[in-house]
Amino acid sequence: MKQHYDKYTGEDQKVWQLLYNQQIDQIREYASAAYLRGLQLCNFTNERIPVIDEVNGILLEATGWKIEIVPGLIDNHSFFKLLSEKKFPASTWLRKIESLDYLEEPDMFHDILGHVPLLTNHDFCNFLEGLAETALQFIDDENSIELISRIYWYSVEFGLIIEAGTLKIYGAGILSSKAETYYSIHADQPKRVDFDIPLILDTPYIKDKFQEIYFIINSYKDLFESIDDLPVLLSQKMAVKH
Repeated sequence: MKQHYDKYTGEDQKVWQLLYNQQIDQIREYASAAYLRGLQLCNFTNERIPVIDEVNGILLEATGWKIEIVPGLIDNHSFFKLLSEKKFPASTWLRKIESLDYLEEPDMFHDILGHVPLLTNHDFCNFLEGLAETALQFIDDENSIELISRIYWYSVEFGLIIEAGTLKIYGAGILSSKAETYYSIHADQPKRVDFDIPLILDTPYIKDKFQEIYFIINSYKDLFESIDDLPVLLSQKMAVKH
């Protein structure tokens, strides 16, 4: 698929601008340093919807990754196959003005502004690739894929990181949401615990409200190394189930 840039309407450009302006101050305050470096490297601004070909040139030079345009949500095998090939699936459609604050299915703002800046970080990309390779090993076992999806959810989508003693955000699901950005750092209700793969495997994720628990990493290298034993853990769970 291709990005048909000439098909974006004035409203589409306005939606990007509104979402960017609404979120950028919080991103600058709360986002991980690696995310902020990637944001600058990718040249994202409020002035226009990003051109995917331009962004891909930057990503390929930085880490060898690229954005693969997809129509929307895709099946597990296609999703993890793309990640294993250093391709991040992203849509190119934007929400309507009346749906600025919430969508059930992620749009381009979430996919591009939320996810892409960290694709300039080698350790984070290694984590994505390693998680995808493990997923492909277990792709025919629905329970194992559900467990792997929990790891993705509590890291790539809703992960927190400690940087210089300060809690920061790297999860795209948080960074693309003004309300959850503030909630994840400041609210009293959610638990915030150290990143722990066995605990995450036992923690179902929720989609219809803010998270009840956030997992905190110390570095992206630690995140990558955390999945070293994942195939063994999944095999053990499969053996118990059967």
